[in-house]
Amino acid sequence: MFNKDMLNKLQAMKQQADESKDRMEALEVSEEAGGGLVRVVLNGNRKILSVEINAELNTLEKEDLEDLLVVAISKAMNKVNEINEKEVMSSAQSLFPGM
Repeated sequence: MFNKDMLNKLQAMKQQADESKDRMEALEVSEEAGGGLVRVVLNGNRKILSVEINAELNTLEKEDLEDLLVVAISKAMNKVNEINEKEVMSSAQSLFPGM
């Protein structure tokens, strides 16, 4: 069913996927909202590593804080998604030249 060439390609794809996952795990993306009032850090695998609130909680309205968190997380997630897309395209091009 599989010839040796296809098996080698599948093994190379798995190895490249594992290496890509490791690179994304080590990558950290930081974004902020509200002029630095809220800062979030995600890794390249979309895991939230930290959330910082750089204001006294009694000075912020609950809804404002929630909005700032959504903005910061969304910005970081968009950046991580762009990086992941580039990583996938790079991996695909190295396995399938001419893409």
